[in-house]
Amino acid sequence: MNTLTLSLSNIDHNYNCIREQINATTQIIGVVKANAYGSSSIHFASRLVELGVDYLAVAYTEEGQQLRSQGVKIPIMVFYPQLDALDTLLDACLEPCLYNETILEGFKKILLEKKISHYPVHIKYNTGLNRLGFTPDQSDWVLEQMKNNCFQLESVYSHLAASEAKRPSALCKSQIELFEILKIKHSSVSNQPPKFHLLNSSGVFNYPEHQYDMVRCGIALHGFANHPDWDAHLKPICVLESSITQIHQVKKGNFVGYDHGWQAPQNTQIATLPLGHADGIGRHFGNGAGIVSIGSKKAPIVGNVCMDMIMVDVTNIECKEGDEVVFFGSDFSAETSAAAANTISYELITGISQRIKREILGERPINT
Repeated sequence: MNTLTLSLSNIDHNYNCIREQINATTQIIGVVKANAYGSSSIHFASRLVELGVDYLAVAYTEEGQQLRSQGVKIPIMVFYPQLDALDTLLDACLEPCLYNETILEGFKKILLEKKISHYPVHIKYNTGLNRLGFTPDQSDWVLEQMKNNCFQLESVYSHLAASEAKRPSALCKSQIELFEILKIKHSSVSNQPPKFHLLNSSGVFNYPEHQYDMVRCGIALHGFANHPDWDAHLKPICVLESSITQIHQVKKGNFVGYDHGWQAPQNTQIATLPLGHADGIGRHFGNGAGIVSIGSKKAPIVGNVCMDMIMVDVTNIECKEGDEVVFFGSDFSAETSAAAANTISYELITGISQRIKREILGERPINT
């Protein structure tokens, strides 16, 4: 059976590592979007709550609504709220990140209609990533809108486009300078200025002097920070395991997989595993790009990845049908596996499908 095992103790380690990188007063926003980066959002979020995380954050309203339905009570930010889900967001007591006039005006209209005051919101500025957010030129309009007592401005933030890039980075420098201007502007017009945050996981390690009041951590809690030196402080929390379904012999010159994807250069022993692109192992892992670990030895994927199966070359590996296979784990990380296939750990781990069983190590009754 294919299994993704989640280590709660490694979450503890990574959380404490991040905590050591920042000031005692700096708050941590635990990012649990995309089913907690492909793991298990309720178990991951609940562990963070136990550890004392200050906020949780999700991408979309439905993710936050699910956490609420499972008993999570602490504040939850919604990074990318959509117009058609604003009523649901409000019903679930989620906190929207307002990133353009359409969303701000739409949420304001709902609050005024329901006669709700001082509802917590967050403002997102685009300082250079050019994805979402108000432009700095719109800050006067934003400040004017925040005077309406239907809003309680909790935080103002932006997102570095290349926080992992080697310093000095001209782009990051420009973004930080813009954000400083916005911080001064927002702080000067309020007796109770909002909190400010700019750093994601890589930023915590690369720009600790710009941690402001809060930091947003997602991938680092999973054991990756986009640089070997930073990764060395962290522990991967998930292990993806499978097993050998069948071993067979392929004669020199014969082909393996769809479309004659791979031709045996010699008599070869092939093992078939019950993992495929329906499980999140994309076709880019095929034809030697991807590697699995069998008894601590590496076996390359041969042929094209199928929907439900992959084939690996085990010619020089002593193994049998039923033996355990590790696709990624503590010794052979998702970062290593992803890099071999010219992708990133984010894409690999968030793509692991729900038909793969999740097991939780160190599970306790969920107390949120």
